[in-house]
Amino acid sequence: MTLKHKIVIVVVLLAVILLIVVRISHKARAPFAPSSAPPAGSTGSAKSSGPCVDFHQATSHVGENGCISGYVLRAYTSKAGNTFLDFCQDYRTCPFTSVIFASDHNKFGNLETLEGRQIELHGFISTYHDQAEIIIHDPQQIQVAP
Repeated sequence: MTLKHKIVIVVVLLAVILLIVVRISHKARAPFAPSSAPPAGSTGSAKSSGPCVDFHQATSHVGENGCISGYVLRAYTSKAGNTFLDFCQDYRTCPFTSVIFASDHNKFGNLETLEGRQIELHGFISTYHDQAEIIIHDPQQIQVAP
């Protein structure tokens, strides 16, 4: 084997090692913004004009960019790949819901890690089937409470 071939092999191996290190460090990053981080300025994640309100009061803030807080009982992913963060035992009678559509799911880490945690959701509060709702497009819209 010539010196040129050896150099090519070493360069390829270094590139592979670098790619592995980058992927590992990317996966190790926190999937959700820390509570001190501001919400992203992208669509659906505008800063709220005031403090977070409990999810029970979300209905009175429909049509606003806001912050809703609550204790996540369950993160449920449907067959279609949409993930719902449930704040009530029965999601059908809950006054608030949140959804991460399948098309955005690859931006997030393991959403089941939110189960049993108090969180704050930032974004536009709309309605869906008579429930207040925030559609989550970006991990920075989710802040785990300290």
